[in-house]
Amino acid sequence: MDMGTAEGITSLLRAEETFSACLARIDSIILKPMLQAEPYDQKGKENFKLLLLLNDRFHALWDVTEDHHRALWQKFSTSTSVHIQDIYIIWKVDLFLKHYIQYFTTFSNCVVVQSFDQAAKNKSEVWKHHKTALKQLLTDGIQETSVSLALHTILQKPIREHVQQYSLILTRLSEATGKCPERDLITSAIKEYANLQSFISQVLDEASLTKALWKSLGHKLTDALCLPERKLLEDSKNLPIFASTGRSDQVLLFNDALVLVQGSSFQSFDLKVLWVDATCGEKPAPELYSLRIITPEDTFFLSTKEPQIRAVWRWKLSQAVRQALNGKRDFPLWSKAGEGNEPPICRCFKHIFQMEGRLKNAAYEGEWCWGKPHGKGTLKWPDGRNHVGDFKEGLEHGFGICLIPRVSEDRFDCYKCHWFEGKMRGYGICEYGNEMVYKGYFKDDLRQGFGILEGTSAEHPFKYTGQWENDKKNGYGVWDDKNRGERYIGMWQDDHRHGQGIVVTQSGVCYQRTFHADKMVGSGILLLEDDSIYEGSFTEDLLFVGKGKLTFANGFTLEGTFSNKSGQGLQTQGVLNTSSNQLGDRMIKIQLGLNKFPVETRWRGIYDQFLGFVHSGCKEETEESFTGFHVQTSKELRKSQEYLCCQRGAEDVPGKMEDILEELVQHRELELLQCYLQKVLNSSLHPLGKLLKTLTLAFQATYSGTGANRHLLSMAQEEVKHYAKKIWEFYQGLLHLALEQKGHPLAEMEDAETSNLNAYGMILPLILPCFYPELFMLYMLYHEKEDDLYCQGIVDLSLFSDLKLLEFLEVQKHLWPLKDLTLTNNQRRSLIKDKCFLSATECLQKIITTVDPREKLEVLQKTYEEIESTVSRVVGKDYKLPMDDLLPLFMYVVSRASIQHLGAEIHLIRDLMNPTNEGGMYDFLLTALESCYEHIQKNIKLHHRETWQSSRDSRRL
Repeated sequence: MDMGTAEGITSLLRAEETFSACLARIDSIILKPMLQAEPYDQKGKENFKLLLLLNDRFHALWDVTEDHHRALWQKFSTSTSVHIQDIYIIWKVDLFLKHYIQYFTTFSNCVVVQSFDQAAKNKSEVWKHHKTALKQLLTDGIQETSVSLALHTILQKPIREHVQQYSLILTRLSEATGKCPERDLITSAIKEYANLQSFISQVLDEASLTKALWKSLGHKLTDALCLPERKLLEDSKNLPIFASTGRSDQVLLFNDALVLVQGSSFQSFDLKVLWVDATCGEKPAPELYSLRIITPEDTFFLSTKEPQIRAVWRWKLSQAVRQALNGKRDFPLWSKAGEGNEPPICRCFKHIFQMEGRLKNAAYEGEWCWGKPHGKGTLKWPDGRNHVGDFKEGLEHGFGICLIPRVSEDRFDCYKCHWFEGKMRGYGICEYGNEMVYKGYFKDDLRQGFGILEGTSAEHPFKYTGQWENDKKNGYGVWDDKNRGERYIGMWQDDHRHGQGIVVTQSGVCYQRTFHADKMVGSGILLLEDDSIYEGSFTEDLLFVGKGKLTFANGFTLEGTFSNKSGQGLQTQGVLNTSSNQLGDRMIKIQLGLNKFPVETRWRGIYDQFLGFVHSGCKEETEESFTGFHVQTSKELRKSQEYLCCQRGAEDVPGKMEDILEELVQHRELELLQCYLQKVLNSSLHPLGKLLKTLTLAFQATYSGTGANRHLLSMAQEEVKHYAKKIWEFYQGLLHLALEQKGHPLAEMEDAETSNLNAYGMILPLILPCFYPELFMLYMLYHEKEDDLYCQGIVDLSLFSDLKLLEFLEVQKHLWPLKDLTLTNNQRRSLIKDKCFLSATECLQKIITTVDPREKLEVLQKTYEEIESTVSRVVGKDYKLPMDDLLPLFMYVVSRASIQHLGAEIHLIRDLMNPTNEGGMYDFLLTALESCYEHIQKNIKLHHRETWQSSRDSRRL
């Protein structure tokens, strides 16, 4: 350690020792007497708390000074070398700065609220006893003055001077060290203490100006505006500027607020919620230089005649706003450290609205932009209303959750919905406080389009699935009354059943009727559980009244006038016709709804939502509204949200429309398209997948449970076909939009025939699994009687051994696979069963393992190939079966496969197979299967009985 360094450290030790002694005297002479007793008045108590805080800051500063002196003295006295780490004011410069800044900030707060004046007044007797000591603390020839001024001087002047000493000592120390790595640390510390001196001067100047302002204003304004932490930054009396005409006499800029004073009243604007627009084109007058001030509830201008003054006000306003948002002042104040950093346009804070309007008294906490809620936030009203979600330019816009308290109930309606310019629009979920839940679409705060309303109360559980208009049930919809066990399928108007409708009951009774405001009018058709059919007028209790015709299951008819009198049962006057000897199959299989509800008119609300989405250009904001989930949320959040048709899983599908449209263009080729469509239709993240899942809900609401009635089969079947056509149509619409947006040549428009073929051939097999359980149940119910006869025939044929059955079916003996009949001990070949054509039988049984008609037809073809393969092995050469040989063999395989609902399977394949397969091999094999089915159910039993009778007669002879 050289001589210059030693002298510097010695000077530092001496300065610290002298400063500690000064602080000790200030503590004993000033602080302790000043804090002896707490005042009783409210203002005095507040000043006392501020002085206590100043005392704490003082002692913290004293402690760090003594720690530094003690450590430095110990090192200097025991060692010949001192390192930078031993000089705390260099090595721990941030710690020293923090304590000095805290002390002078608190000191300036005391100055602003005149705490020293109050202390001098309250402790006047005490200060008389310390008059000599006070004079000793006043240095530099300061003459005797007021006690308050003496307190002000003593509590800041020695401390400011000590900071100046630090700078001088460090400067000499820097010169003494020469060029070395440690010199940079010393230079940096010198800059920090220079900044500290600037900060102290500025903060004391602000405090003096602020104190003078409060003295110049009236008591009313001072009491309302004066706060310890509030400092005056600029005054329009010093730098002339005025607010919009008639708004103020004086403009005051504080470190936390902009205040417009007019007479004895004022307007205060929090700087955190204030924006300064210097680029505004609008001006109060062309000759003025203006700044537009924007706040959450007001917009006005600050104007001046001088551009330089406008520039200064703009700079000070911007810096004050920025510092208020940061929660701390610059160091030093108004330094170059903050220059160039404009306050952010988008901010996050809380504000309570005061002015009249829909937001009066509401508190908004969240993101803002240019004075309006913009981004994510929470809006709360005193009455309990609460909205959490996305905002845009002051209005709810995007996904949000809104709670609305119910009048006179301790419950809430909870809306989880998409919003557009302050109103609900798009998909949402509403959980009402009366135990009802709505899942569907909204428009302008009203239920509009497709939606599901479900009542979950034990007293009256119900479910409505269908169209809404102006918040009411309007159009085609399905009402499920779980208490009555009834389902209404039909038209609605203003929440009433109105128009054509079908009612299905759990007991199997169903009827079709015209409704007017929930009342049945005119005649209808009633299908009873015993297969009787009544055509005419009947009551809601299903009692026949007036003219009608009753057709019994055996074909007899009773036509006339019906009545029901209490205790007398059904009475009629009419004609009974017993001439019919038919079983009435035509009536038993009558289908409802086909002419009354054209398939094109059903579920328009679902299709309209998709069309609106496509016509909008598939924009991201409309995508969220249509698909019902927040695109930008994480996958984990998506899984936690209970959105309709948005079951989350591991899905390899893009979530943004831009990516979805790009994939559409990339998968146009036929070999890629099939796999692509299969993927997207299984995804809730894709619009087509969303559409399919919503259609699935509508289908299940109509045809599952109570709706599983054979008289609805044709409605369901044509509905599924129509779904395929619409999905293909919408795929074409999306592709057209994608090509248009990507600048690719547009594809040629398909004709109706080609479009239908693509729908049935490509889309129908992909969507059928979604509807198969309900649809196949309807097929089973519709063909129940034929399948029962067929099953009885199968039971009868199962009694035959393989050889007996082949012989019974008149299969030529040279085609019998005798080698497949493996014998065990004591077993006769004529008794073996289920061994012949086993591979073909097992193959045919797989027809029930798939839902796709195309795959079922492939099973038929493989069965045919297995039969031919077995025959070729038996005859020892390739053998093509003629029809005369094929049908008996096919009959054998069908009888051994024992497929329970073969009639339902056959008719489902026939109704839903690709039209291109008509007249081909698949059609031929399906016709052969139909022939086997009909032969088994109609003729086998009779033939078997005749053969058995003939055999018995021959044995008798």
